Amino acid sequence: MDVGTLIANSYLVALALLGVYGAHRLTHLARFRWQRAEERETVEPSSTPFVTVQLPVYNERTVVARLIRAAGALDWPADRLEIQVLDDSTDETTETAEREVATLRERGIDARVLRREDRIGFKAGALDHGLTRARGELVCVFDADFVPPADFLRRTTAPFTNPRVGMVQARWGHLNRDESALTRAQSTLLDGHFVVEHKVRSDSGLFFNFNGTAGVWRKRAIEDAGGWQHDTLTEDLDLSYRAQLTGWKFVYAPFVVANAEVPPDIAAFKSQQRRWAKGSVQVLRKLAWRILASREPLRVKLEAMAHLSGNVGYPLVLLLALLLPLSISEQERFGGWAHLVMFCLCTVSVILFYDRGQRALGRSFAERLRDVPAAMSLGIGMCVSQTRAVLEGFLPDPGTFVRTPKRGDAPGRGYRVAVGRLPGLELLVAAWFVWALVQATRLGHWGVMPFLLLFFTGFAWVGVLSIREWSRQG
Repeated sequence: MDVGTLIANSYLVALALLGVYGAHRLTHLARFRWQRAEERETVEPSSTPFVTVQLPVYNERTVVARLIRAAGALDWPADRLEIQVLDDSTDETTETAEREVATLRERGIDARVLRREDRIGFKAGALDHGLTRARGELVCVFDADFVPPADFLRRTTAPFTNPRVGMVQARWGHLNRDESALTRAQSTLLDGHFVVEHKVRSDSGLFFNFNGTAGVWRKRAIEDAGGWQHDTLTEDLDLSYRAQLTGWKFVYAPFVVANAEVPPDIAAFKSQQRRWAKGSVQVLRKLAWRILASREPLRVKLEAMAHLSGNVGYPLVLLLALLLPLSISEQERFGGWAHLVMFCLCTVSVILFYDRGQRALGRSFAERLRDVPAAMSLGIGMCVSQTRAVLEGFLPDPGTFVRTPKRGDAPGRGYRVAVGRLPGLELLVAAWFVWALVQATRLGHWGVMPFLLLFFTGFAWVGVLSIREWSRQG
């Protein structure tokens, strides 16, 4: 086999595998329904369950006060509510938490700070520590950057009148969506997950996941599933699948929105995405056989595998990116229509997917025209760092849980994540696409130009942001 044939075959294999994921997105779009009329179900006082609100924090001085105050403002009878601040902090976060909790106690709210002697298990360990002391039959979790609405519990606890329901998940909103192109692109990516994926999976009776925050659990469901475990970096995804395999049903509440921050800088975003990608692969490795061997319907198993393996798409995108410039001179080796169909599955399906999520939220055409291509570019640019995370996910070492720093209302006192080694590696791939653009121009392959520009923009954008963040930290 000559080199040209090897390049062409490898390119087509990567494209075909990505086409499978593209076709999967199209099936979601075909089943997607977005009812605009909200159903504001509330729990009547006669059936008000006892709720424990858990607030896991670790060095969150910029947001912890806002978080505790929002939890204290929840519209729920004080005699049926307790608030646990699960504080593993090593800085002044602890003092702020103690002060805010004391204020809540003065108002008659059962609130307390729980501290551990160590950070074993990271967030999962903190949640488990709090669960052993929780008095509520329902357990609600909020991460440090969340600001839940006052009626959150009123609108998420009604489904628990069904004794088979083990978890209710709300949708994430974005406090700083319009801060920059980066935050708008992130918000668009998250909306695709929360608006389209969660809605379709929930409506279709498929497995979907608790997202680590802005959700309510039945305490018994956590216990039946084996509790919080910390052998993966996505303890929320792990517990979600174990609970559903045990027989518990999940409910999605798409019109209940809890607002939170998206990472304002590229280093924090990369750190967050690496943890999510690595953790999802760890859960795949941990539970794949258990899912396939379960008595769940085949469609549930297939969707679960597609969900848990979704981040495998990043190495495929990187492989495609490296091969695409080389394939320009080998165009005659590709079947014209087959190549076109596969490429459309990989690209047009993504455009339609994220655009549909934005339309459901009422975003204007101009906003979608700006944000959807930006989200695609960001996803492409992230595939260098995400590929490493996916590969690490197949290794036995679970790794260290690195929390995503929150800026909150005090940007001057915010936390930062180190950029890491080889910052701006994406710029090398961007340079590779400059050469590809030159080659396509020379050969007159104008049809491939939009795709080359999209890849170039993604890698250049992430690379430049990484170098800029590195220079600030240096």
